[in-house]
Amino acid sequence: MLKSLVMGCLGVSILLASTYAAAEISIIPQPQHMEAGEGSYRLDANTGIDAPDDARSREIVAFLRDAVRDQTGIHVSESPHAHGIVLAIDPTVGGDEAYRLSVTKRGVIIQASTDKGLFWGVQTLRQLLPLEHGAPAQIPAVQIEDAPAFAYRGFMLDVGRHFYPVSFIKKQIDLLSYYKINTFHWHLTEDQGWRLQINRYPKLTSVGAWRTEADGSRYGGFYTQAEAREVVEYARQRNIRVIPEIEMPGHSVAALAAYPELSCTKQSLPVPTTWGVFKDIDCVGDPNTFVFLQHVLDEVTAIFPSPYVHIGGDETPKDRWKDCASCQALLHQQGLKDEEGLQSYFIRHIQSYLASKDKTLIGWDEILEGGADKNAIIEIWRGDDEARKALANGNRIIVAGPFYLDWPIEQLTARNIYQTEITGAANDPVFAAHRAQILGAEAPLWSERANPFNAESKIYPRMLAFAENLWTHGAHDEAGYADFEHRLQAQYPWLDTQQVAYGLEDRAVVQYALTANTQQGGWQLHAKRGFEDLQNHYTANGAEPTAQSPSFGDTVDIKQAGVVKVVPFRRGLRYDNASSFTLVNNEATGHPITFAQPASPPYAPGDVLVDGVLGSDDFHDGRWAAWHDSDLDATIDLQRNIDLHTIKAGFLADPASRILLPGKISFFVSADGQHWIKVYSDAPSVDMTSPLRLQQFEFSASKPVAARYIRIEADRVSSVPATYANGAKDIWLFADEILVQ
Repeated sequence: MLKSLVMGCLGVSILLASTYAAAEISIIPQPQHMEAGEGSYRLDANTGIDAPDDARSREIVAFLRDAVRDQTGIHVSESPHAHGIVLAIDPTVGGDEAYRLSVTKRGVIIQASTDKGLFWGVQTLRQLLPLEHGAPAQIPAVQIEDAPAFAYRGFMLDVGRHFYPVSFIKKQIDLLSYYKINTFHWHLTEDQGWRLQINRYPKLTSVGAWRTEADGSRYGGFYTQAEAREVVEYARQRNIRVIPEIEMPGHSVAALAAYPELSCTKQSLPVPTTWGVFKDIDCVGDPNTFVFLQHVLDEVTAIFPSPYVHIGGDETPKDRWKDCASCQALLHQQGLKDEEGLQSYFIRHIQSYLASKDKTLIGWDEILEGGADKNAIIEIWRGDDEARKALANGNRIIVAGPFYLDWPIEQLTARNIYQTEITGAANDPVFAAHRAQILGAEAPLWSERANPFNAESKIYPRMLAFAENLWTHGAHDEAGYADFEHRLQAQYPWLDTQQVAYGLEDRAVVQYALTANTQQGGWQLHAKRGFEDLQNHYTANGAEPTAQSPSFGDTVDIKQAGVVKVVPFRRGLRYDNASSFTLVNNEATGHPITFAQPASPPYAPGDVLVDGVLGSDDFHDGRWAAWHDSDLDATIDLQRNIDLHTIKAGFLADPASRILLPGKISFFVSADGQHWIKVYSDAPSVDMTSPLRLQQFEFSASKPVAARYIRIEADRVSSVPATYANGAKDIWLFADEILVQ
């Protein structure tokens, strides 16, 4: 009885020790099967690495040596007689990326049937190493058998709208590989910039890679073919394939700016400085379009050995094709029903050409419109309905829509990403019947509002939740997330050592607001900080803030009008481009303003019209109030009679986003709020072709006008050209500061 009791207690002790050890092993993504052992392996300068004598195995050994040195400071032995870590090819390990990892007191063994599996085993071993420099390093004993649930685990970076240097991309490849992401989707061309050198068409980069911003500055950049090959090779060594995306037939204005003869209108175009969907696209009716694209793809496929080439195919308005004689001739010649058929013709032509080069076409789910060949891979961004269409058509799919990292963190949290199921609901018959066609998923970072400073805070830690989801495909329940979150905390110190400007799991790094200080005059700049140790460095003279500029935590008083800029820093890392606020002296600042119709969410409340802060050309900047399918009717009480000289009101026009100038605008003044005098009226012409612009309407008095109340009436347009989709419905008015001086 006593012996049984002792043995029982000993068993419990061993179990508790093993459970405790497992709890201290925080690997992301979590291995499919893991059992903690007793003790640890002592790694020091006498430890050697034994591996097969082939080129790839030698690369992996060199990678592991460097990783051990960088993380622990230990230079492992290069003697052929030293042992301790063994890398071995074992055909019994099932799966292209599967591996076994065994750590005992005697040493470390990593086994896999392919070099891919060996490398992932090395990456798991890295997560078992201590972060502190010092010899020896203790590696906890553990037995792991692991393999991914999905073959395609991707990250997409849009470099067309904002350009990212090669050094940034290499850093991300290192981080992605650490968490076993195996695909880097490089979105290389956009309306706003062509980023890859094409030797046969030099104007793609001399013209298409650069745009002139609203302030007159030149923005852009591109990757030489040598740099692109360097990135591809760097990624290959880290088990990541690079898939290029060359957008066609839409999102191609940068290319058409370089070679306007490839457009339907044959007219010169600037490289756009605004975001959205543009009507100018590749001309399907011109045979030279396909000659051009095939020459481009010849050079692209020579650079990128990936079996896949992404051609975009999304957001392709057909307006130009409808008005193009050669496009319409092609439509009738091919017996096509409509312009969607032309898109299908275009995609099939390119798909056939890529197939002749042993490449598989990937496209966004719009390529299903008009019919897509089942051999194309469809990247799904518009939801499960599009996924079902693709699956039923026989296409393989990549799920991207639920993982857009450009979404605000508070709207797409790490928990949301972890808990997203990419294989459809449990009772969905289409997903269930076509499970084998679901290759995996991808987390895209579109760069309208991402840049090299803030991108990492958008990618991490959400990318770790994505990696966990795709590798393990475990239960997406609260208990699973609690375990993941516990392991996530252990990753932050390592991310710190890598100088990663990571964000938070469920809220923004910082949100700025600027309010009028009605009591003391001037303004207060507020920072709602996600990190308590984040510091905000600012200037009040329009200069770019640096780490040496004055800083504040939560609030700072601004006394004078001018341009205020603020940049968040944390632990020596810059976290974003400068947020800029233009402050103006305004007699209406801080005074009551009322509306016949309240401003529409989710944009700024109506009182931003009298806060003394001008809006930028970004209507998401929190400075613009909006009215959707309604008129603006605002009354300001200045609370005393003043002699006013001017009244100004700023509005935004962006027809592509259905934001139009008022059809009519009027200014009124009153001494008592009952009897009104109209002092200004205008009915601007409706221009549906112009890009985004700001327009100010101004009343200027030849003699001062005495008034206490100001009223602004701005009526939305009642009629638009017949070519404008949906007519005068779904129209937005965006108003800026009402400036009284």
